[in-house]
Parts: sequence; structure tokens; C-alpha cells
Amino acid sequence: MSILTQDQTKRITERVLSLSKADECIVDISGNRIGNIRFARNAVSTAGLSDDTRIQVQVAFGKRQGTATINEFDDKSLERAVRRAEDLARLAPENPEFMPAIGKSAFKPSETFFQRTADIDPEFRAQAAAYAMEACRKKGLVAAGFFTDRASFQSVANSNGLFGHQVATSLDFTCTVRTEDGRGSGWVKRSARDAAKFDAREAADVAIEKALRSVDAKAIEPGRYTVVMEPAATSDLLTFMLGGFNARMADEGRSFLSKKGGLNRLGDKLFDQQVNIWSDPWDKDVPVLPWDGDMLPRERLQLVKDGRINALNYSQYWAKQKGQRAIGRAGNVIMAGTDRTTEELIASTKKGVLVTRTWYIRMVDPQSVLLTGLTRDGTFYIENGKVKHPIKNFRFNESPVTMLNNIEEIGKPVVIGGDEANYSMLIPSMKVRDFNFTSLSDAV
Repeated sequence: MSILTQDQTKRITERVLSLSKADECIVDISGNRIGNIRFARNAVSTAGLSDDTRIQVQVAFGKRQGTATINEFDDKSLERAVRRAEDLARLAPENPEFMPAIGKSAFKPSETFFQRTADIDPEFRAQAAAYAMEACRKKGLVAAGFFTDRASFQSVANSNGLFGHQVATSLDFTCTVRTEDGRGSGWVKRSARDAAKFDAREAADVAIEKALRSVDAKAIEPGRYTVVMEPAATSDLLTFMLGGFNARMADEGRSFLSKKGGLNRLGDKLFDQQVNIWSDPWDKDVPVLPWDGDMLPRERLQLVKDGRINALNYSQYWAKQKGQRAIGRAGNVIMAGTDRTTEELIASTKKGVLVTRTWYIRMVDPQSVLLTGLTRDGTFYIENGKVKHPIKNFRFNESPVTMLNNIEEIGKPVVIGGDEANYSMLIPSMKVRDFNFTSLSDAV
């Protein structure tokens, strides 16, 4: 029952709204069917399929709110959920930041559903794992990884006449390949909404090639280096910065976009001229739902234009406080790139470091987005435009804000991630000067 049609959810939401005696009522119905397979040491360890559907009812009496969630859809259960939400609302204190439910909106659909992904079956999952395991056995390597696919829907409605319904699909694959003696390691991640864009052989080959190349890593001195970063490494750092594009956080001094006196840095040039970042629910490569978690319609939003901060997200409450227009939170992030491959960025580098993955990243200073973390699963020394040899991993202390101000070249964007909780991203590889490596790490 997890994937309901628009007609089915329309009937359910109308029934819930008719049952409510509150000043306003908001209904959110969602469901998903998630398949997975996990493998380790060249053998499948677990596989499964989960199926879940739920309905959330939120009501308000004045500024008092209550919420109830159930996973049963008969009339008695629906009424019980509405009454529970109303009882909780009557008991709740007034919310000083309460905002009425938004008015009727026309959500422009985005192409988030692909039947080929929805049709993925156990055989498809097993084959994705088998490609990696069989190739590693032949080369004396050890593979571990996780493949997951999802088909889902969400319907939103409220007592002001708003209604939206959309279905979506996605898949994610990660694979770590190591040499049997543990001296070499490679990693890959692939994400897509359309299964036709996923090639398990290609993904496994990338991890295998990195594992073989990373054996016998040499130590070089920590310091500031020109770095070529693959998209997966870049995206891990940028994610920490993207939450700062929130007007309230900036105005209240809790963001790298804050200024003294309760001001923000809208319009300021913080990055290199080459940096252009935007969100677009209807992008063909990383489409997302056309509404955010507050049911605000999303729109194409140019966050950074030619290195300048061009826009911030405004919640309904903060928009009212500041006399601005409410702007829905981004579900994807897209950074402009070029047609240059990572190999071409390496070819133009006299001396530097190739970083294929970053991990265990932690925030040091939110005001500057200073991060600390480690490289992993294949780090290499570049000399005279070629990868010369693998090197031991580093700990780094660096800010993506500084990184985007030190760009020398930008490569071709690729899809990274498909989960809206962590952004769907289209991010390029990039060459950055003066990246700060602070110490060596013995980890592979």
C-alpha cells in the first residue's frame, strides 16, 4: 500500500479535513518502498525490502498547535488521529512564532519518478553487488558496499485549499574496495533517480582502480598544497556551508553570512568570480519535490552569482519579521562547471595533491565554516600534470568559503547524492590553491 495514487490521497486528505473542528488543519501523507542489498568481504551479508505509509495531521486553535501521526487509513483511525491532534493543541501553549497555513498553491510538477527505478527487483540488486564482488575476487581484492533503491510518494493538503501530490524514485550505491593486505583502498558513490543512468560495472571499476593505485603510499610533509578535488570530496565540504544561506541564521549572527548589527552579507562578494550556485526543483539531473518541508512552493533560486551572495531562504515567520517574501528551502544545489574532466585539471597542475574522498568531517568554527577532517580511500601526489604516486592521508583544517575563494579551475559537474535531507547535488571537480593539510594520518 506504500505508493498511493493522487486520487487515493485526495480522498483521504479531504476526509481528514472534513473531520477537523480546528481553526486550520494540515495533512501530510507519505509512503515509500525501499529495497537494499549489503555486501562485505566479497559476500552478500543482508538484503531486504521495507514498505511504509503514514499520515500526519497538524491542527491549530489560534496559536496552539497539535500533531498526530498514524499508519492506518480507515475512517475510525483517521478520526482518532484528528481528535488526538486537536486534544494536544488545546493543551499546548501558544506558539509565539505561529504562522497560518499557506494559501492555495499551484505546484509545478518536477520529473522525480522513473518507472525503471520503481521496477528494480532483487535480481537487479544482486547483480549490482555481484559485479563488484566478482571483479574483486579475480584481482585478489576485497569489496564491501551497499545498494539501495526507493520508490515513494508525498501528498500535502490544508484547509485553505492547498493540495500537492508527487511520486519519486532514487537509487544510491557505495562501494569500498581494499587490497587483501589492507595497504590500498578505493571508494565510489553513485546516485540517480533513473536506473538507466546507473552502471554498476563502471562504479565498481572506479573503486577497484583507486584501490590498486593507492598501494605503497608515501608520506609527504603536511602544508598548503594546490589540490584537485573530485566532486564527492568537494560536496562533503560544501554541505556544511549550504545551511548558512538562511536569512534568519545570518541576521541573528549564527552564520558565515552574518554581519555585526544584525545584518547579513547579501550582495557581498565572498567567492571567486567563477562560482555560481543555484537551486532548481526542475533540473533534469537532480529534480526534487516542488515544495519544501513547510509546504512553501520552491523556485529556481540563484544563491551565488559570479562570486556574490545573491539570495537567502526566508521562512514564513522570518519573512514577515523582515518585510520580505517567503522563499522555500532548497532541495537541491547546483554549481556551475565546465567541460573539463578531472584528468584535465590534473594535467594542468605542476605540483599538487589529488583528493578523491573526505570523511569524518567536523565543524570547528560556524562563523567561518572552518572544518576539520581527513582524506581517505585514495590520495595521490601530482607532478608535472601526472599522478606520480599514492601518498599517505592527511588531516585538514579548511573552510569551503576559503576554498571557493581560492579556485584556479573548475571541472565538469556530476550528480552527488539523491536524498533531499542531505541535498541532491550537481557538483564539479575543482582545482584549489593553498588547501591546508595540518598533519599525516596512518589510516588507509
